[in-house]
Amino acid sequence: MLIETEATPNPATLKFLPGRIVMEAGTRDFASPEEAEASPLADALFGLGDVTGVFFGRDFISVTAAPGVEWTSLKPDVLGILLDHFSANMPLFAQGSAAGFSVPPESADFGDNPEDADIVAQIRELIETRIRPAVANDGGDIVYRGFDQGKVFLQMQGACSGCPSSTATLKNGIEQLLKYYVPEVTEVRAI
Repeated sequence: MLIETEATPNPATLKFLPGRIVMEAGTRDFASPEEAEASPLADALFGLGDVTGVFFGRDFISVTAAPGVEWTSLKPDVLGILLDHFSANMPLFAQGSAAGFSVPPESADFGDNPEDADIVAQIRELIETRIRPAVANDGGDIVYRGFDQGKVFLQMQGACSGCPSSTATLKNGIEQLLKYYVPEVTEVRAI
């Protein structure tokens, strides 16, 4: 089995492509060892001690190294865990776990104004068809959180979370695209 790796815009994160589907539906972001207990794979990666984030996308896994950790020493260990996991066809999540995909907590979403339903539908459509695929290419994901008085609130996940270029991506890429297609959008903010 061959697992390809790709650099991401976030120097602390590498994207690993096992050549098969990782998540059938949705994504899952693990930001701590406690969250990773729902997945034997994520738990093993955090068990290395030098991992601070694991993200499962449709056909990739993004792994974030702790500050000061060099990928030259961590990469062989991550590859070993991934090879063992996928070669043995082990389950991605612990049996009986409802952690198959990420469902953002409702408290993190804004209550969209029903009068803005058409605007919100346009924003969501653009995120799904144009923005999420591009962000997934960089080893991450983006989640819509709300629209309020011209401001769109988004959450960055995976390689995009904490990436030094994420602010530029939001302002120069996503904000410009949304403003172009949805004139009611005045600003995009990360939460």
